[in-house]
Amino acid sequence: MKKGLLMAALLLGVGTAQAQLTSKKGEAYLPEAGDWSFGVDATPFLNYMGNFLSSAGNSAPTQQFLNSNQTIIGKYFKTDKMAYRGILRIGSNSNSWTANIAQHGAPAATFPVVPATVEDTYKEKGMNIGLGGGLEWRRGSTRLQGYYGADLMVVYSSSGRSYEYGNALNDSTSVSSISTDWSEDGLLEDNIVSDTYGNTARVTDVKDGSIFGLTLRGFGGVEYFIVPKISIAGEFGWGLTFATIGASSTDLESVNFNGANEIGSQTIDGGKGGRFSLDTDRNLTGTASGALRINFHF
Repeated sequence: MKKGLLMAALLLGVGTAQAQLTSKKGEAYLPEAGDWSFGVDATPFLNYMGNFLSSAGNSAPTQQFLNSNQTIIGKYFKTDKMAYRGILRIGSNSNSWTANIAQHGAPAATFPVVPATVEDTYKEKGMNIGLGGGLEWRRGSTRLQGYYGADLMVVYSSSGRSYEYGNALNDSTSVSSISTDWSEDGLLEDNIVSDTYGNTARVTDVKDGSIFGLTLRGFGGVEYFIVPKISIAGEFGWGLTFATIGASSTDLESVNFNGANEIGSQTIDGGKGGRFSLDTDRNLTGTASGALRINFHF
């Protein structure tokens, strides 16, 4: 009799524990083998809920990346308790502006003829690549889960600017008077500079030092499933980061009015750099350590 009662109690306990992880519709709260997961920043959603308690008004939440690097972070659950993590960013950008400037040497215009102009062009380009992967293990059998694991991340970025001028340099006219100064509005980089001899020069091409970095980090976090397959989580990490910054270079052209009025060009190289660190949290491609996130499992 006692054995029968004990067995019934155990079965009732198991059923209750299982009921706690299943919604009234029979939906499982926790991720299962074969599920995918995608995480976004939880801050806009939490602000939205908190603003209900304020008289300042409320605006609809927006789905945002987990970090300012626009990195996509996802998981694939190999088993109920182990997942593969993926981190991805592949981006390339290119922008250009044009401006008209008076054509040097053109005949003077008479009213109402529009003075002749030529076109100067400014272009900027950049590339950002972030790749990473890791393993995650989970503990706990309730809606509150703990997890831990390790990530390996690689990042590469490069950027540069180029300038094309409609007026060629000549040995009788100042560089600045026949070239667009793209920095006048304070938004673009300064392209009217000085060469190494103190002559006014104009920049034709800039290559910023490319960055290559590698991070190996361990992490741990907690995750609570508020509804089936949707959770709020926070994560912290600790690891090792190594990064190199290549030398930059600037091409420019100028007129040496202090000598024989020679027209020449120079390439000026910048310095190199590097970084090595072991700390919390070393995180090049950005898994948003310490940030609250919302995870969707499907």
